[in-house]
Amino acid sequence: MPAVRDLYEILGVAKDADTEDLKRAYRRRARELHPDQGGDEEGFKELTAAYEVLRNPQARANYDRYGDPRGPLGSAGGDPFAGFGDLGDLIETFFGGFGGRQTTRRDSRAGRDAMLDVTLTLEEAAAGLRHEVQTSVQRACEVCDGSGAAPGSGPVRCSTCGGSGAVQQVRNSVFGQVLTSGACPTCGGAGQTILDKCDACFGEGRRRVEETIAIDVPPGVDDGTRLRLAGRGEAGRNRGPTGDLYVRVRVRPHDVFTRDGDDLLCELRIPMAAAALGTQVRLPTLEGEEPFTVPAGTQSGDVLTVRRKGMPKLGGGGIQRGNLHVHCRVETPTRLSEEQRDLLRRLADERGEEIREHGEEKGLFGRLREAFGG
Repeated sequence: MPAVRDLYEILGVAKDADTEDLKRAYRRRARELHPDQGGDEEGFKELTAAYEVLRNPQARANYDRYGDPRGPLGSAGGDPFAGFGDLGDLIETFFGGFGGRQTTRRDSRAGRDAMLDVTLTLEEAAAGLRHEVQTSVQRACEVCDGSGAAPGSGPVRCSTCGGSGAVQQVRNSVFGQVLTSGACPTCGGAGQTILDKCDACFGEGRRRVEETIAIDVPPGVDDGTRLRLAGRGEAGRNRGPTGDLYVRVRVRPHDVFTRDGDDLLCELRIPMAAAALGTQVRLPTLEGEEPFTVPAGTQSGDVLTVRRKGMPKLGGGGIQRGNLHVHCRVETPTRLSEEQRDLLRRLADERGEEIREHGEEKGLFGRLREAFGG
């Protein structure tokens, strides 16, 4: 089988090249050879293998001294590459089969759901609106398109776990030797690692950005209502699916109305004479004041209902609405003038009502006392 070419020659650098020289050379050649850019796949694999060896100080020192990244025991018969049948063997040894025999894709993870609060007035909750909020979220890196790798490069199979994402250990216990398995400490269970990380996201594949999100709040939302915006949460890792955004609605208390489901409650104070005779008043509603008839004889505690002046039913398109319930409170006048008192006494006499004012004793017991000179 053909021998592997000189690793420095593959990268196109001198033997005294430093880490930054290696990195620049790898990026330049990777852009040309990457299969996604129409390049040579085998050449890209060869380039990546060479870069992996030379970027590792120990492997590079062994290669420079013995001609084999594994050290003096790695070569055989004086041929520095005799331990490797071909490029595939070199890759198999250092990268667990990258690019030739067995490949795995990095584990993707769904992004987390996000939550934010939106505070509205009761009028806004009734009408519905488009509300814009500022939020800080993780989005897929635009530079590397979420891969975490520098443009023109890509992930390689983890050499520690061979791409399985797990490592096994033998532990001694009172029951003897126990074989345990856990996530690979090198790749974190992904099975692949990135040799050349994206400078913009440092290999994360995601970047936190400030974003303005427009939220369409439907008519009729209540305090505590949650709205779900699918796919507007945190971006997933390794191009995993994006989470959802949940918007929790907060509705401020209103000075006039109290909400009871889709109905609204309010209190209307009515002077005594107006309640007795009936009157017309200006009644507050969510759309502004409207004329309202108080029927004659209205009592304190009576509830008058105005249909379809409550809150829109959520999901009803703003057409279906609850009612407005008006709780009447008849106010008794205070600080009466003497003339006003006389008028009320005359009214009471006309109605046959017995009035016992402060300091007076009326009624049957009082009259008996007067008859007997008490």
